[in-house]
Amino acid sequence: MKIIIMKQKKVALISVSDKEGLIPFAKGLVDLDYELLSTGGTAAELKKAKIAVTEVSKYTKFPEIMDGRVKTLHPKIYGGILALRDNKVHIKQAKKHNIKLIDLVIINLYPFEATIAKDDVTEDEAIEQIDIGGPSMLRAAAKNYQHTTVITDKKDYSKVLKQLRENGEVKESLRRKLAIKIYERTYRYDRTIAEYLRGEKNQDELLDLHYVKVGSLRYGENPHQKAAFFNNPDNSDSNVTNAEVLQGKQLSFNNYIDADAALELVKDFSEPTAAVIKHTNPCGVASSKDIDKAFKLAYEADPLSAFGCVIALNRKCTEEIAKYISKNKLFVEIIAAPAFSKESLKIFSRRQNLRLLKVGKLKKDQFRRDIKKVAGGILVQSEDTHVVAAKDLKVVSKKKPKINEIEAMLFARNVVKHVKSNSVVFAKKLRDGSIVTTGIGAGQMSRVDAVFIARHKGGDSIKGSSLASDAFFPFADGVEQAYEAGATSIIQPGGSIRDDEVIKKVDELKISMVFTGIRSFKH
Repeated sequence: MKIIIMKQKKVALISVSDKEGLIPFAKGLVDLDYELLSTGGTAAELKKAKIAVTEVSKYTKFPEIMDGRVKTLHPKIYGGILALRDNKVHIKQAKKHNIKLIDLVIINLYPFEATIAKDDVTEDEAIEQIDIGGPSMLRAAAKNYQHTTVITDKKDYSKVLKQLRENGEVKESLRRKLAIKIYERTYRYDRTIAEYLRGEKNQDELLDLHYVKVGSLRYGENPHQKAAFFNNPDNSDSNVTNAEVLQGKQLSFNNYIDADAALELVKDFSEPTAAVIKHTNPCGVASSKDIDKAFKLAYEADPLSAFGCVIALNRKCTEEIAKYISKNKLFVEIIAAPAFSKESLKIFSRRQNLRLLKVGKLKKDQFRRDIKKVAGGILVQSEDTHVVAAKDLKVVSKKKPKINEIEAMLFARNVVKHVKSNSVVFAKKLRDGSIVTTGIGAGQMSRVDAVFIARHKGGDSIKGSSLASDAFFPFADGVEQAYEAGATSIIQPGGSIRDDEVIKKVDELKISMVFTGIRSFKH
């Protein structure tokens, strides 16, 4: 391939929303005798750092218009990016129209994903963060990767600078990799926009799943199964995928699943809350005025089942929690929390097999899909993000629940949706205002068996508790068992053909019951 040389400096076009790493990269290019072209915001940042730059509008002799919606859509930009250096006609046309050949294109897109992740963002605000010129220039440069180097990921700045310094050019193998990265990025960007404008993500007629392999796992659910972990690169949620592993060995297949279950549970609570998980089901959950008390109550709710557990906290892990775990020599597989105090990390450092996951500020993606695989296909639904509140309750019994019972019922209801069906959860509000699970029955074929198991596990601690059921009671026998265990109130969706029979039994037993109208099966 013969390159036809035009007498000009090498040119780099830079237009970035995320300006991290911009200045040292730009200085590196100037040191290599590159001329910089840039748009308004980026140009201002470069000028502030006293880096020579030509604004695109000055080069094209056409101003940025329509509030910046139109600024780079110009033949002098696209001609410079797309010109084939080994094509005499292209070079002749470039000279005729005073088009500078653009050797480097550095662009990251308007932060559309981050914008729609904000609370209460309007559609107009979201639409203004749909980048037009950025994806167009990226795709043009990627198409011409044999002559043009294109960067959208700031992590690639150093790779490109290194090759320019060592070779005077970027090797074609790297240019090709960067081009592939562009098409993957613009594909995900456009898909996110389409999904947002579609609104109901679970109503997709076309489902595109894009995951990147993070790494192979030692094995799957069992040692004879092979496994790997894949990450959705577009997710901006606080989750296991995005967690920073502060210490500990590689997470296993089951570790990822349990840690995910634990984190999703504590996200549903605004008060300091701790959850202790085994095989995706909670052994104990508690909310209190501080996370230390919440953790202690959650662990002590069922310490026998908690052996080898995963713990999730919705507040920073403290020194007190670390001391409690260390002093009592608790066998804990993973602790996931928004952050860890320095003191807790020092204590945990003596237990190198304990995995610590720092997940940052907890937030939920309200548009997340729940995907389940069956042989030959997948099932897709919107995530169950609904949190039942006091306003959702309908009192159906003669006896009205007390305020403490309502609070305990809502707590138990928000826990039971995270327990495998059929499931029930007993919970009680304590004198100090804390609320804790007192018995959990998970994954039973009949609801009465779930109550029986929860009653067996809770024992005397159930007296004075409230019971939450993930679905309606088909018969009154489950209500009778709950009463015999010591429950004083019940929360359930309602909707059974025998609701009248169940309500009658509740009234005979002189306990209260409310309906939510919302079922929360978890298969």
